Amino acid sequence: MEDIIKLGRLYDFYGELLTDHQKEVYEDFVYNDLSLSEIAESYGISRQGVHDLVKRINTILAKYEEKLGLVSRFDNIRDAVNALDKLSEEEKNSILGIL
Repeated sequence: MEDIIKLGRLYDFYGELLTDHQKEVYEDFVYNDLSLSEIAESYGISRQGVHDLVKRINTILAKYEEKLGLVSRFDNIRDAVNALDKLSEEEKNSILGIL
């Protein structure tokens, strides 16, 4: 399950950099949870072809993340915002406790 979430996040950030065909196949595999056989039948290609394409797309998305680091930066910013929110809430409670 964790792998599917990771793949989905990479696709969310970098999916627009893929071709239309790559996007369609990948969405069927990751989001629509179709089997390789179902996807192969739908696009008129072999099951092995779908497998190779999905593997290649995973590699492409991982390389984008390695070079650009957008998912990592997003996670760091989200964590910092959550930490600030927590500190703000604690400070507010501290001030209200004084009053």
